[in-house]
Order: sequence, then structure tokens, then C-alpha cells
Amino acid sequence: MNSTPHERESVTVLGLGAMGTALAGAFLAAGHPTTVWNRTAAKAEPLIARGAVSAASPGAAVTANRLIVACVLDYDALRAVLAGQEAALAGRTLVNLTSGSPEQARELADWADGIGLDYLDGAIMITPPGIGGADATVLYGGAPHVLARHRATLAALGEPVELGADAGIAGLYDTALLGLMWSALSGWLHGVALVGADGVRAAEFTPVATRWLSGAVAGFIGRYAAQADARTYPGDDASLDVHLAAMEHLLHASRARGIDTALPEVFADQARRAIAAGHGADSYARLIEVVQK
Repeated sequence: MNSTPHERESVTVLGLGAMGTALAGAFLAAGHPTTVWNRTAAKAEPLIARGAVSAASPGAAVTANRLIVACVLDYDALRAVLAGQEAALAGRTLVNLTSGSPEQARELADWADGIGLDYLDGAIMITPPGIGGADATVLYGGAPHVLARHRATLAALGEPVELGADAGIAGLYDTALLGLMWSALSGWLHGVALVGADGVRAAEFTPVATRWLSGAVAGFIGRYAAQADARTYPGDDASLDVHLAAMEHLLHASRARGIDTALPEVFADQARRAIAAGHGADSYARLIEVVQK
């Protein structure tokens, strides 16, 4: 039997930028009574029209509900919002979805623990329009029992992914995954430019590229993860010598078409360094040691 809106957990959202507004909207859409606060009160008006309650001050927002979700500019801004609210925060839960470093998250978690505030640090792995959708994922670090207590409510934002008790782990994953995204997008753009020089449209190239990424490349990642952990790199699928030869073809084709070679030069430089150290017969996973150095 589905819960009625009145049975669902109430929540406070601090910060109504594009992401904060999307978070509050997702809670409302899922039937959660939602209190909102923002320095510029006018930003709350569209949410109020949908049933949200606007708090007049951070203090009023904090005391309105046991669960508080924050998404503000940065950690300094969040500290400023919470300053002076220590007594009111005790016994409540703060889910911090503000972007920042793992070190900032751990410092805030220590502060929260000192005042009796349960704390989860999260990383939103989707843009605001995707919040609450099927592809939305939110990574969480912090006490597992705190996430378990509020999982059903937080699921309104996206699938909650538990990473462990370390409050800094979500931010660490966030930065690592963004690096992966940028690398993939830049590689795709390089490919679009390369085939485009010979008259192939991006829309023609992209279905082949995404099939390659989701199939073979995803398979490589899974295989190489075990090798990176074990620090053993059997080159039984393709050795670094073979990879470098293919990279040289990419560099040649790019130069011939006037395409910037900065990105493939990074790959080739790492491969050359590993090969020069005597690892030409090893797999691509061997490059983890080049990256770490």
C-alpha cells in the first residue's frame, strides 16, 4: 500500500539555485512536505506555488524538520548559513549535497559529530533537469544507519548509492568520475573532429562510438580493474607496444587533418614512458603506475 503524502517524511531544503530548486521540486513531486530557504526569498515563489513552505530565516528552516538537505554555493556558504544554529541542529540529520573537496566534507562531518548532528555528504551525478529521473544517481558517504533511515526519502532525488562511512568518499568519487566524464567527452569530440574532416557527421559517428564505449571499452575497464588492484598486467589482449602503434596512427591521421593532437599525445607519452621502462609487453593497465607517479 502506498504512503499518502501526509505519511511521508518532511524535509527542509537550504539553497535554491538551479540544483537546490530541482531537489525541492523532486521532494514535492514525491509527496514530501517541503520547507525551503534561500537568501533571495523570491526564488522560493515557484516552489511555494507547488506547495512548499518558505522559511523566513535559516533558523526557522533548520527547526522546521528533522531532515535537512543543503545545496549551496560552497562549504563556506554552508558554514555561514549554519552558524549559530548548533543547538537547533543537535539531533537532526544534515544531508550536504554542496560541491566541495573530500577534506572539506570530513571537516564538516567532524563538526557535525561534535554538536550531535547526523551527517551525510553526497555527490549528485546528474544535472538539475535530471533530478528525480530514471538516470539520476546520488552518491553518499557517512554512517550507513543514517542513510538507511532516510533512504526512502532521498530516493526521490535519484538512486542512493552507499559508498561507506567516510564522509569524504562521495566527493572523492565525484571528482574521479568527473575526470572520467571529461576524458570520455574530449575523446569523443576528438573523434567527431577527426571523422568530420572527412565529411562524416557527428550524428553518424556517435551511435558507433557509444556502442564501442558501452561494450568493448566497458569490458576493458572491468578487466583492467582487477589488474590494477593486483599490480599484475598480462598483455594477453593487447600489449602497450600494440597500443602505441595504434596511437601513432591516430596522431598521424589527426595531424594530416589539422586536428589538435594534445589529447592523443597524453596517451602516447604515457605509453612511451612505460615502454621505455621495459613494460611494452604489458597491458594498458600498466599505465596506472605512470599516472600515480
